Amino acid sequence: MRLEPPVPAEVLAAIRAPLESSGAARADAPLLQPLNLLLDLAGEAMRARLFVVQAEGGAESCLRPDFTVAIARRHIEGGRAAGAYWYEGAAFRAASGDDRPEEFVQVGLEMFSPGGGAVEAADAEIAGLAWQAASAGGRDDLSLWLGDVALFGAFVDSLDLPAALAARLKRVAGRPRLLWSELSRTTGRPPEGGALAGLLAGLSEAQAGALLEEVWSLAGVEPVGGRGPAEIAARLVRKAEAAQAPALSDAQAEAVRAFMAIDDSPAYAFARMRALAGPRDAALKAALAGWEQRLGDLARAAPADRIRFTPALGHAFEYYDGLTFEVRSDAVGPERPVAVGGRYDGLLARLGGQHGVGRAVGCMVRPWRAWIGGEDGAGGAAGSGGVQ
Repeated sequence: MRLEPPVPAEVLAAIRAPLESSGAARADAPLLQPLNLLLDLAGEAMRARLFVVQAEGGAESCLRPDFTVAIARRHIEGGRAAGAYWYEGAAFRAASGDDRPEEFVQVGLEMFSPGGGAVEAADAEIAGLAWQAASAGGRDDLSLWLGDVALFGAFVDSLDLPAALAARLKRVAGRPRLLWSELSRTTGRPPEGGALAGLLAGLSEAQAGALLEEVWSLAGVEPVGGRGPAEIAARLVRKAEAAQAPALSDAQAEAVRAFMAIDDSPAYAFARMRALAGPRDAALKAALAGWEQRLGDLARAAPADRIRFTPALGHAFEYYDGLTFEVRSDAVGPERPVAVGGRYDGLLARLGGQHGVGRAVGCMVRPWRAWIGGEDGAGGAAGSGGVQ
């Protein structure tokens, strides 16, 4: 396993200091984490990035890929409604075909509070702490990128779409291929799926499979591969039904594309969102008003000229459902942020949290990336770690 080089002790202490002095309690997490739980949260594609461990006859586990889920589980098990915890330790992810370290250090903080109430102050606090910790590594080329997963939902609602279509767009927001496919399926284009799929759409799965098998027999077709007629017919039916479902107009699809492409200073980004919004924009306006408060609070920690806003930021991280942010270094590059974080209220319920434990926001800093002498810095070594 490739190890990340150590960061000088005094630099690590400086990076750790803002989190350690925040009033949060020190926490740790088991080195082994339940594999199935992490795959449920992150998707089966994550399996290739994990180091899987299994005792004979036992359940599969993996070396912890990060701390967020593990700390959240510890908080839930403690039975407390509120709590804040900072941590420092090794995380493990398999590198994909390069020489990046597979074991690396993370320092972070997770903050939990009861459901209800405003979240803006806590959001600004956690993003500010991440900025301070990242800046303590000595780099002067940092920028703070902000986003908000919930803004996409508010924007979609402003367009006054059919409920099923709006729900489908929100569901695929974090899956770019499916989102762009949905945006290409507009009312101005002919429906996809073909005549056969359209005929099958009106039948039960058993009837559709029998009809497809009859067509193959009449045509003298011998199916090749593992899929039978029922499975193929079911896929064709789903495709036909999707093609016949309500679709965006060309103008609505273009508005969504433009919204996802926003990348500017917060003031210009918010003005652009308001201009693109549809007639039912009350929720979007309220969400943007909350962002004005966050920015006011953040001004005490991060310089305004280093802040950018892009609403699409963080959609790749499935458990984020509100604020998202990254601290980036020009030298290290946008694909390897120095710090990341965001709000993940919904994760607590998915982990079995009781009603009332509904607010969660956190951040993680990679000290090796933050250190001016570390990754891609003076005297630096090969890049570290994978996804965030």
